[in-house]
Amino acid sequence: MGSSRITGGLAILGPSEAALLRLLDDTFRRWGTDAGAGEISAPPVYPVDDLANLDLYVNFPHLALVAGGLRTPTSGPAKGRFTTEQAAEPHLGLSTATCFAAYLLYQDTRVPADTLVTLVNRCFRKETHFDGLRRLLSFQMREIVAIGSFEHTQSVIARYRERIEEFLGRLSLDVEVQAATDPFFQGGARALLQRLEPVKYEFQVDGVAIASVNTHRNFFGERCRITVGEDDAVAFTGCVAFGLERWVGALIDRHGGAQQALTRVEQALRATGSA
Repeated sequence: MGSSRITGGLAILGPSEAALLRLLDDTFRRWGTDAGAGEISAPPVYPVDDLANLDLYVNFPHLALVAGGLRTPTSGPAKGRFTTEQAAEPHLGLSTATCFAAYLLYQDTRVPADTLVTLVNRCFRKETHFDGLRRLLSFQMREIVAIGSFEHTQSVIARYRERIEEFLGRLSLDVEVQAATDPFFQGGARALLQRLEPVKYEFQVDGVAIASVNTHRNFFGERCRITVGEDDAVAFTGCVAFGLERWVGALIDRHGGAQQALTRVEQALRATGSA
């Protein structure tokens, strides 16, 4: 993987790989801002109560990571770990997805029906195994998040689904678009709707999802009490997500190196007038 260092699901990207990741992120950010998205910034950790309210620990307990301070004094870690006696109670949750920040930002507010934001953040997932840049403990995810009317969320998702497919074709990446299930919709009426009409589509390269489009319906609007319109109807949400290191890994595998992949992305952007 060139000059990158990857160990234990943690990747340090070398200059060429980092340049490729930055170019991809800049591209996806412009896709959002050119459509009127405001860019927001968020921390990679949140109070555990905030994430618990979003059902993170119910739907993704196997992926969740938490953090806290250390009790003092301490003698330091032994065999790479602190003991439970050394660690203070974990009160911070590490986020598994970038879009959570958007819903927390607008918690308890009324938003315009066509609200659109974009942001990038560090995400953390305690996977059962790690695999190069394909599956990491810590990775960066750029998202474009639609909040407001249901029609707005569906328009945004349709627009970016088409744009992702076109971009992948220009990069000569063989992609499969797969309908996927979303644990946020297990049980009740939402589960029935998901069976009737998928709410998540993944863009998979060699069996790994490098991007997805997601319809959350009004789940996050309800949990964060986000409303829209004069009648304060519960807001709908949807998001478009890009796993940046996964894109880097897929492009390097396809084009034989980071510099070759960088050149191919630049060519694709010039061809679409996006350079």
